[in-house]
Parts: sequence; structure tokens; C-alpha cells
Amino acid sequence: WTLHLENVTVSLSGQYECTFATYPYGTKAAKIQLTVKAEEERHYLKKVWLKQTLEIPCLEDVTSENLSTYYLKWLVGENGRKKELVTKEPSCPAVYRNSSVLLRQRVLLGLNNALKVFPIKIADDGRVFSCHVLYHPERVQKSSTTVRVFGK
Repeated sequence: WTLHLENVTVSLSGQYECTFATYPYGTKAAKIQLTVKAEEERHYLKKVWLKQTLEIPCLEDVTSENLSTYYLKWLVGENGRKKELVTKEPSCPAVYRNSSVLLRQRVLLGLNNALKVFPIKIADDGRVFSCHVLYHPERVQKSSTTVRVFGK
């Protein structure tokens, strides 16, 4: 016996019970606690050489899922705040935000919604780039990548 739930939201969190009658043993029951998380976040570290191109996949572990059907945005941490770099809606071109002076004209949304930054500068060391994918109004998956810049 299996319960299939579609369009899962946080409101479906709770305890579920399956009860059925058997002969000759009587009623049997099983309980399960379901917890639906509103968002997931994974953290990564990317090492890159000075003056090279940095390419960060939006969601490192997602290879089979087509992200072009979802709303997504790239952000960068600056001065303790996150600023939007790029937003992408399904079936629309990417919209670049010029909120980051240090990254202006250096960012590009690449294949599979990977963020490309070129050229990498010393100021990029320690920067945190985040990708947010909105699968459903109550389900956001996030990945953040901290950059370490090395010189030759």
C-alpha cells in the first residue's frame, strides 16, 4: 500500500496513518511522520586562478533536471548583504542587474544556467555566489559557492 502525494507543500507536513482490516488478525496500522522542507541549501568551495574564467553550476548535483523551466536568480554577497546579479524566468532571456559595481560587465549566464565571471580579480576572493531555484512557491533550492582566488 502506497500513498502518492503530488504538488507537495509545507502544509502537508504531519503524521500519516494507514489502517486496514485483515482476517483473521484484525486491524493493522502503520504511522509515518512527514516533514516537508521549504528550502534546501548546499555550500561549495571553488578555487580559481587570477585572471581566469570562473564557472559555477547553479545546482552542482542536479544533472538530469532541466532548470530552464523554473524561475532562478544568482546573487552575490557584498558588504554583508546579498545583491542580485542575474534573474531568469522560464522561456525568457536572462535579466542582468547592475547592482554590483565590482562585477558589472564581468558576469554572464552560461549553459545550464551556470554563472560565468571573467576575469577573476583579487577582490573576488572570499566572495559568495548563490543560486536560487524556485520549483514551487513553497520549494526553493539554493546553492552557495565561496570563491578562493590564487595567483601565480
